[in-house]
Amino acid sequence: MKPKAWYKKQWKRKPVQLTRYTVQGLFLLFLLYVGLQFYQFYLHLETLGKTPFVERPSAVEGFLPISGLVALKVWLTSGEFDVIHPAGLVLLAFFVGAGLILRKSFCSWICPVGTAGELVAWLGRKMFKRNFEIPRWLIWLLTPVKYLLMLFFVLMVVQMPIFTAKSFLDEPYNKVSDIKMLLLFTNLGGFTLKFIIVLFILSLFLRNFWCRFLCPYGALIGLGSIFRITKIERNEDTCTNCQMCTKVCPQRLKVHKVETVNSLSCSACMSCVEACPVKDTLRMTVARKKVNKWFVPVTFFVLFFLVITIAKITDHWDSIISYDEWKQLIPEAKNIK
Repeated sequence: MKPKAWYKKQWKRKPVQLTRYTVQGLFLLFLLYVGLQFYQFYLHLETLGKTPFVERPSAVEGFLPISGLVALKVWLTSGEFDVIHPAGLVLLAFFVGAGLILRKSFCSWICPVGTAGELVAWLGRKMFKRNFEIPRWLIWLLTPVKYLLMLFFVLMVVQMPIFTAKSFLDEPYNKVSDIKMLLLFTNLGGFTLKFIIVLFILSLFLRNFWCRFLCPYGALIGLGSIFRITKIERNEDTCTNCQMCTKVCPQRLKVHKVETVNSLSCSACMSCVEACPVKDTLRMTVARKKVNKWFVPVTFFVLFFLVITIAKITDHWDSIISYDEWKQLIPEAKNIK
């Protein structure tokens, strides 16, 4: 089938999914560009100006969830907005807040780890003709892991005295935490490399292994689903029990067995809704009112870009760390603990 004909066929059958895959790919390319830009920024200062200067991209702070969590605590308890990694606070607050109504849209639309996981699972299907299922007893054992990890980090921050939290934000370690993260991935080895290799192999066989069982960030965002404001409902009277909804679910939820998808793992990707062959058997609802299948992604991105725009206009996006301070911090980043 010619690419154009294939595209038209896919768009007619699954326009949301085709859009989702496209957006995931574009965001992955964008984040790779951000990573390259950040590396060039680091290289310029690490070599004391021997390479061209590149502006530090604030978006890199989205990869600093611990710093963002501490900053969120300080902001909520004292009203002081973090000026060291403000973009990290903006992104974390938005993703967690959006989870109340839009479920884990971040995970299914722009998370680079989630995108990589889906790509590896696709590769596994090409290699082995399918992804494998995990025994139910093992799912019950593995599922709590991400929530225990999330609980560990959240309790660590919650129990932290406000004075200690404020001090942490101003410490050299937090200031160069983005550099530390960069060095971790540019000097892969030891446990980190072994962990990534094991995760890659597991993801080949078991679809979205990281997202389903290990990701504390996704677990935190998913907590908003407890309120069940947004959910997918199944009409049992018109359901043919074809199980297509369950087969396409990235989180491997048993959609065909429930009347309402209340799982905290649901990422509102709309895969199940588009896979259902019977119109309106599966539908997305917000406050019990049916909404268009485009509602969640469109609302998510409108709010996402609106929040970032407001943050930039109000000077809550770029760090106050000056070029001269970076010149002092970066050469010593490897030694700061």
